[in-house]
Amino acid sequence: QVQLVESGGGLVQPGGSLRLSCVASGFTFGRFAMSWYRQDPGKERELVAAITSDSTNYADSVKGRFTISRDNAKNTMYLQMNNLKPEDTAVYYCNAKVVYPISYDFWGQGTQVTVSS
Repeated sequence: QVQLVESGGGLVQPGGSLRLSCVASGFTFGRFAMSWYRQDPGKERELVAAITSDSTNYADSVKGRFTISRDNAKNTMYLQMNNLKPEDTAVYYCNAKVVYPISYDFWGQGTQVTVSS
C-alpha cells in the first residue's frame, strides 16, 4: 500500500522557520522524483520545489528561502522553510512521480502551514 505522510506544519510568525517531512512507503522511493506542492483555498495547487537524484528546482517565490532534500535510506523528503512570509500560508502536499516504464503519481494528505503574527 502506497503512503505519503507529511508532518511538520503549524503556526509560525513571519520570519520564522519550519521543516516539513514526507515519509514514503509502498514503492521504491529512490526511483521517484519527489516534489512539494502547496494550495491555498480558492487558488490552484502550485509547485514549490522538486528533487530528483541529481537536481533540484524551486518556484521563484521561494528561492533562497526554502531548501528541498531527500534521504533515500530513510524514504523521506524534507522541506526546510526559512524567513517565512504570510503568503506562504497554504496546505503543503508531498508528491511522488515516475514516468518510466510505467507512470505513477502519488499524493499525500497535506500539512497546514500558517504564517501569521
